[in-house]
Amino acid sequence: MWPHRRDFLARSAAVGSALLASATTQAIDPIVRPAMPKMRLSLAAYSFRQWLDLKKKPRPDWTLDDFIDFAAEQKIDAVELTAYYFADTSSETLAKLKSRCAKAGLVVSGTAVGNNFCVSDLKQWKEQIALVKAWTERTAALGGKTLRIFAGNTPKGDTEDNARARCIEAIHEVCEFAAKHQVYMALENHGGITGTAEQLLKIVAAVKHPWFGVNLDTGNFRTPDPYADLEKVVPYAVTVQLKTEIFPQGKPKQEADLSRLIDMLRKAKYDGFVALEYEAAEDAKVAVPRYLQQLKRLLSA
Repeated sequence: MWPHRRDFLARSAAVGSALLASATTQAIDPIVRPAMPKMRLSLAAYSFRQWLDLKKKPRPDWTLDDFIDFAAEQKIDAVELTAYYFADTSSETLAKLKSRCAKAGLVVSGTAVGNNFCVSDLKQWKEQIALVKAWTERTAALGGKTLRIFAGNTPKGDTEDNARARCIEAIHEVCEFAAKHQVYMALENHGGITGTAEQLLKIVAAVKHPWFGVNLDTGNFRTPDPYADLEKVVPYAVTVQLKTEIFPQGKPKQEADLSRLIDMLRKAKYDGFVALEYEAAEDAKVAVPRYLQQLKRLLSA
């Protein structure tokens, strides 16, 4: 049984009632941006998941060192180092990766961890919080400013309201911890209970914390008008992952309009890292340099 379950359910009900009472689903105040924002280009390690997969036998084709070297050759600003590809998370390894980035003229824009805050089992829920806290410390050690986190999916037999309440509770706890390390918790729009802009903003509305924001993934809204939904969420972004494809509901996938996406960020005065996360079919070693060059031109325009 959950400790203080009655109190938890009471808070959950209060959150749900407050959200339902808000017909327009207003979120927290948009982030105040500078008059002349400067977006910086990063590259997500997930773009090279086939080469970095630790389950590959006898060993992965690349290590994170190889990925950092590749990124440095592209003459970009930063890299996002995804948790899945760390064979070792010792303080010595983190220091070496940070040093390798610095020597290559790169910074670590952030990291990402595959958590699920919707789980209904108390022990598993606490384990997910502990996982995010551990990666908050690792992100800080690497010099990263954002940790990309997830909400999760509603468990079978549960309700989305209950799952959302658990997620909100967990995010509050990890944000308090993250504040001590000066790392933003960046909630990604990633299906499940964040599959639409309205679902995501229900969580954003309830988590009023200065070290919380959104990781805006431009390819993850599978809605009738993904661009419109992205515009609703971009004011709350603390980091951005830019994909090269868009998936409108009921239609074939489309090549993303990168110019439109960058204009959207610029109009919102977004001031932060834009990480290319490549997931399309073409060989990433061929496609990524081409897309990075295109993004450089768009960001400098």
